[in-house]
Amino acid sequence: MTSAVQQPNQKPLELPAYSHSPAYEKEAAPAAPYAPALLAARELTKSYGSFQALKGISFDMKEGEIISVLGPSGCGKSTLLQLVAGLSQPDSGQLLLSGNVIASSSVMMQPEKRGVNMVFQDYALWPHMNVHDNIAYGLKRSKLTKTDIQQRVQELLAMLHLEGLERRLPPQLSGGQQQRVAIARAIATRPRLMLLDEPLSNLDMRLRVEMRTEMAYLFRQLGMSVFHVTHDPEEAFAMADRLLILRDGQIDQIGTPQQCFTRPASRWAASLLGAINGLRGSIIQDENGCAVQIGPSRIYGLQPPDKPQLGHNEKAIVMFRPEEAVIIERHSAAAETGSDATPAATAASDLTSSIILLRVSHCTFEGNRWRAVAHTACDQKLYLVHATPLEPGEMLSVKLPVQSAFLYPIEEER
Repeated sequence: MTSAVQQPNQKPLELPAYSHSPAYEKEAAPAAPYAPALLAARELTKSYGSFQALKGISFDMKEGEIISVLGPSGCGKSTLLQLVAGLSQPDSGQLLLSGNVIASSSVMMQPEKRGVNMVFQDYALWPHMNVHDNIAYGLKRSKLTKTDIQQRVQELLAMLHLEGLERRLPPQLSGGQQQRVAIARAIATRPRLMLLDEPLSNLDMRLRVEMRTEMAYLFRQLGMSVFHVTHDPEEAFAMADRLLILRDGQIDQIGTPQQCFTRPASRWAASLLGAINGLRGSIIQDENGCAVQIGPSRIYGLQPPDKPQLGHNEKAIVMFRPEEAVIIERHSAAAETGSDATPAATAASDLTSSIILLRVSHCTFEGNRWRAVAHTACDQKLYLVHATPLEPGEMLSVKLPVQSAFLYPIEEER
């Protein structure tokens, strides 16, 4: 998307310029460590009765950064967003904006004084106002002239591809068009910080993919600071410079999307980010190094966790994504799981192998691939994806993705 071109006779708008860093591409390096913190949380807590929604949250957000708060329902992400927006007050801790305390147990700056705008999950457009007036709503509260307001609205209509729709009411718009109007209204006044409350959850899958790509490009083009809440990992990956993964009211991990995807901090984070397969076994230390014994198979080459250290005979779990396992051989349904006569069993007896034998339970079609449920010799369930259907009862020799799998102690639970 590109912004509207200013006509020669139009004077520049006198709205305050964005104070963020220049536009940059998605793969650009993160902001320098010395960049000023726009938003900072210090040991924030919040409870509702006996339920503790936030348990000591602390983080810093830089100018021009997009942070996606990722987690399932009930993890505390909506509560955190409400604290930043000024819709709720923390029980303890502090929330700072540009170094100034805006919320604590004794301080509560009014939402309208924070310079923060929000795009709500249901868009919250004024149903009796047309597109033009919805976008202009915040501008009319400023000291801009009608000419300047009109110029800004026209700029946003072009930027968000809403030309020709300015006289329509919200019920006359599609979901994607309503989303664009909500974004245009939120960025019209050039807020210091943009808040996004699961903004794509009401859209169909195709439109979600389209809109998250457009939004990520737009916010970077404008150099905006964005605090984004979602339960969708793919949306978070597409949008964020950094992820803030919340679990039961605490931060489980903070890092770039690439860091979190390739090195999840916990079993829970690995599962949230797609590594839904888990094989339980025991750590074996032998002359060939460290391995995990899973039934008859001994798996080498796994990267151990940063902490804690895993000792001999300690229980552990190997986690990986279904699409990363490779089916290297298919056998007839008559093959026996424990039989040494099968090629897979022979491979599994090799101490340097990463191959296990699985029996297919059932298979479902997902459009561009098939997803199968299979079981190991010790009846552990795994999910596999394949380009062609797999038959129930069929035996598979599967190579585990040891270079991209994750190893965690089974006791690592919270």
